[in-house]
Amino acid sequence: MKNLIKIVISLSMVFSMFSCSDDFLDKPNPNQLGEGSFYATEVQVHQAVMGVYGQLQGITGNQWLYSEMITDNTTVHFDEGNRGNAPNIESFEYWQYNSGTGRMYDLYRNTYNAMGNINLTLSKLEGADIDADAKAQFDGELRFFRAYYYFLLTQYFGDVVLMTEPLTDPSAAFELERSPISAVYAQIESDLAIAIASLPHPDAVTASDAGRLTKGAALTLSGKLWLTRKDFGAAKAALDQVAALGYSILDDYADVFDPTNKNHDESIFEVQFQGGNDLGEQSGFIYEFYPKFTNGEVTGFDGISGGGWNIPTLDIIGAYEDGDLRKAISISEGYIDKNTGEFVAIPFVEKYHYEHAIQGRPDSNWPIYRYADVLLMLAEAINEQSGPNTEAYGYLNQVRQRAGLDPLAGLSQDEFRTALLHERRIELAFENHRWFDLRRTLSTTELVALLNAHGALEKANQTTPRGSVGFSAGDYIFDTHEILFPIPNRERVVNPELSQNEGY
Repeated sequence: MKNLIKIVISLSMVFSMFSCSDDFLDKPNPNQLGEGSFYATEVQVHQAVMGVYGQLQGITGNQWLYSEMITDNTTVHFDEGNRGNAPNIESFEYWQYNSGTGRMYDLYRNTYNAMGNINLTLSKLEGADIDADAKAQFDGELRFFRAYYYFLLTQYFGDVVLMTEPLTDPSAAFELERSPISAVYAQIESDLAIAIASLPHPDAVTASDAGRLTKGAALTLSGKLWLTRKDFGAAKAALDQVAALGYSILDDYADVFDPTNKNHDESIFEVQFQGGNDLGEQSGFIYEFYPKFTNGEVTGFDGISGGGWNIPTLDIIGAYEDGDLRKAISISEGYIDKNTGEFVAIPFVEKYHYEHAIQGRPDSNWPIYRYADVLLMLAEAINEQSGPNTEAYGYLNQVRQRAGLDPLAGLSQDEFRTALLHERRIELAFENHRWFDLRRTLSTTELVALLNAHGALEKANQTTPRGSVGFSAGDYIFDTHEILFPIPNRERVVNPELSQNEGY
């Protein structure tokens, strides 16, 4: 993992060489590598691929806004004295986002920026002087990332621009149109087929390459894709292959997130971070999740508070069953004010809350896929085909057993579906699964009703106090069209060919 992190640091050096210049008088430096000569060797392509891994850090570090805070899982630590983020970050919490929302543009731009680097590196791969096995692995890694990013884009925006080649003519960027989601899914399926064939078995990954992609990650994404497309037989076939690769859930839920236990037997793919130094690879997302005004009681550093984002709601706090061991590991319901000795009931995410030696330099990785997720998806695929059976209960109850909960039995298909969605909410809380789970498993009517019911509860009994600031007229009112995000205005200004999603 350390080797992977060291190479990821080369991201800024590698990709900065290919940035565009506005000055047509700029001339290439004959002593400096350019795009044409850089991708010639295995070392150079390896650096470029590691740069793609590096971009995942920033993209994943912001997914909580689009996948957790938009749902009933998390909210904001309201700050009546600072309303600067009301039209931006808070717009996702209150479902007030629109085509001009800055963070919407960030999501779109950053994902397509990563896609551009993936397509460029793939286009150079065939002509590089690289060992065949290494070339196949690079190809599989890049295709996984392209599939992963397109999967994210389809879940957020629906139909999206589909590009599999680098743009050589800048003017072509102003004529791109959105492709039907069916065509994007087909491309994802194609890329994953190659990734599955090319990526190594988890057991073949050496310690120095820990954290790199394997067949397990590609098969897990394939299973999610098929679940989303309602092809439950294909989903189970992909997930059965994951189960055969030797993963297992850890005995202790806390060990899953312990930064001293990275890339463990339950981990299928996690974003690699490294804290405790000044290399710039730390996982700063947890500082976003710490409460405001804490003066160091939560961060561990005097005078340092958090961003107050992604605060667990009273709704999810109350959703834990009595005796669920995951609750204390995932959530803190408040902290002790060191000046008064009183308990302050502002909850925060505990799951990634670990001591670290340098302020702002935590060391936690971010889990993308882990085996508990696969077990629950297997149970889902079985139930959706024919109702719950012994195998489906076995997968579900394996997760519940680790949580210290009694096994479930005797449920109807609908009851099992409801129980499974609840289990996924608790098991995978604050890991960026909730929005996609709700979209996949609920009808449009059910999703709109669930979110509006949550909004009404939050208005009546706020997780964090609002002081003298009341709610705006449209706060916590979720409309059907908001299930898909708007295409950012800034993209449509430069490219009028981009159609807008209905309702925006």
